[in-house]
Amino acid sequence: MTQGGSSLAAGGVFVALEAAHVVTRGDVGRARFRYKTRAGVFCAMAQPQIAALPGVRSARINAKARSLVIEFDAAKTSVAGLRRTLLRLPASPNVPLVTAGDALSARGVALTLLNLIASGSLPVALRLPLGLAVALPLGKKARADFRASGMTSHVLEAVAVAISLARRDFTAANTTTFMLALGEYLEESIARRSDALLKHLLRPNSDTVWVLRDDEEIAIHADEVQVGDSVAVATGGIISVDGTVLSGEASVSEAAMTGEGAAVRKERGHRVLSGTIVEEGRLIIYAEQVGASTTVARIADYVERSLTAKSATQVSAAALADKLVPTVLKLAGASWLVSGDWRRAAAVLQADYSCALKLAIPVAFKSAMYSAGRQNILIKGADALERLAEVDTLIFDKTGTLTSGDLEVTDAITFDADFSPEELIWLAASVEEHYFHPLALAVVAAAHTIHGRHFAHNEVEFVVAHGVVSVIEGKRVIVGSRHFIEQHEHIDTSPWNAEISRLYSEGKTLLYIGYGGKLSGVLALKDHARPESRSVVARLRALGVKRLLMLTGDHGSRARELADTLGLDGFHAELLPEEKAGIVERLKDAGTKIAFVGDGINDAPALAAAHVGIAMQKGADVARLTADIVLLEDGMESVVTVKSIANAAMRRIDANYKLTLGLNTGILSAAALGILSPVAATILHNGSTLGILALASLRTTAVAPKGESAGR
Repeated sequence: MTQGGSSLAAGGVFVALEAAHVVTRGDVGRARFRYKTRAGVFCAMAQPQIAALPGVRSARINAKARSLVIEFDAAKTSVAGLRRTLLRLPASPNVPLVTAGDALSARGVALTLLNLIASGSLPVALRLPLGLAVALPLGKKARADFRASGMTSHVLEAVAVAISLARRDFTAANTTTFMLALGEYLEESIARRSDALLKHLLRPNSDTVWVLRDDEEIAIHADEVQVGDSVAVATGGIISVDGTVLSGEASVSEAAMTGEGAAVRKERGHRVLSGTIVEEGRLIIYAEQVGASTTVARIADYVERSLTAKSATQVSAAALADKLVPTVLKLAGASWLVSGDWRRAAAVLQADYSCALKLAIPVAFKSAMYSAGRQNILIKGADALERLAEVDTLIFDKTGTLTSGDLEVTDAITFDADFSPEELIWLAASVEEHYFHPLALAVVAAAHTIHGRHFAHNEVEFVVAHGVVSVIEGKRVIVGSRHFIEQHEHIDTSPWNAEISRLYSEGKTLLYIGYGGKLSGVLALKDHARPESRSVVARLRALGVKRLLMLTGDHGSRARELADTLGLDGFHAELLPEEKAGIVERLKDAGTKIAFVGDGINDAPALAAAHVGIAMQKGADVARLTADIVLLEDGMESVVTVKSIANAAMRRIDANYKLTLGLNTGILSAAALGILSPVAATILHNGSTLGILALASLRTTAVAPKGESAGR
């Protein structure tokens, strides 16, 4: 049933509300409302209020689609009652969300500032107790650090404050305590922000999913969805599974997953991804990947791991910072012994290398990873970004990478009188329809354009990098490579060498069909180089890649033609998956820094063997799981973008590293010579650290050379 209408509500969240779709099953109802809010009011801020309304089980808001989906107890409320209540819902002030840690840190900054301001006017007897009380958190942290790790930057800071308090220099002690509290709060905020930016790339799934069970639409928890369930998603809903559309039509926004700005029309037979949004329409989806296996869940796992993965630069910088702590302590002691001035020792102890070295580098990496994510490139950790910047050799798979992968069947040649060319295509398509390799997709697409019949068959067996095997009418059917047909199935192809050689000479890929122990025919397919591939090759050279190669299982003549067209430095053809990985390993052993770009199941070993594996957007799941970097939109331009981001990130990190060492060495030297007071040293040290962190957190912009001037 459908209800409509709108109303005005002065001062409320909503100025218009329309019930666009309502479903009721027993005591559980679901209503989807279209809404309009007052200017300056964000409906998402009201979600907790809506979820807490009487009779409401859950509420989900899609701000982009301006859709509000409410699940409710039909025995306690109605759609009309909900609408009346929602139109009266008052708008709450928009309060920034803060964590308990944020609030605690902010309170500490406020207390230290208050103590600093008031210390000059307090009775002398109260200044020391208050100074000690305010510095107590710093002392506790220093004590814990000393027990766990020995001398650290927190220990040095606590000693500096203790020296100032012991000398009754309350201005220096309180200024130091305030600056340290402020610096730590801002440093943690910047670090948390970089994490939050990465996590913002994910679109969370709804906790509730509607599925068809016994011809009824029921609501279940997302964790209860099983492979094979029929999942219903209507306008405004987030698709929670990877699967195939069984029925319905809808416009689906895939921007969060593929970067495609325009909504994509989906209907029966189309694939859909979790995390995408139904903007208009309704779909029934056959669930193929659920829970932790879905695309959005795997991306969430990648992002979580990327937040903890450390690069070699990060590890070495942290190690250097720790090693310099005893040096700073010795310098403080030496300055006191030479001058006899405790102020010099306290000033030296204010400045250390730890904060900037340990925080600025990971923040810079995360900022670069976020910039990549905004451009639909997923980087699984700082170490992958660092390794990519070092790459001097880039190796491409051919089909689906340098070429579009959109193969077309150009010839169907039969060697068996029992099959016409059309029947040969349908024979291959009947077993290939279960496979998602570009060859298989092309054969199935060709079958759908001609008249023919589907061949009933037994279970299909996939033989990686070779082909597929099944049984039709009691006879073994094989669809795959020549190597598979000849070496594994012992089918003689020599009588047709002339025809096969002709097709090869035309640069076509051949798919061999064996049936009942003999060769029934071949299908010839051809694809084309991506239009941007030559430009990408030239721009990668300009970004410092010295050598560009291609590895493929395709025939040598076709590989040579493509390599020459694109200006590659070399190629290896007719390779098995383990041979691709073997070539990568040999180049690595020779000292080459390699990035491998691929998309298929057969590329997984090479992706894993390379210093950096880059999976294309349309790649097989195993390729995307194996790779260090996953491109979330189709196109070779993203390879240039991510290389450019990696180079820019490492340049920024190197500059910040040198700036940190230079500034802190200067501050330490000035403090040791008595040029800086403890207060001045504190301000300069913490100010420079925050400045370096701010530089590190700036969004990394990909600056990739354009054109082909750098090419061959």
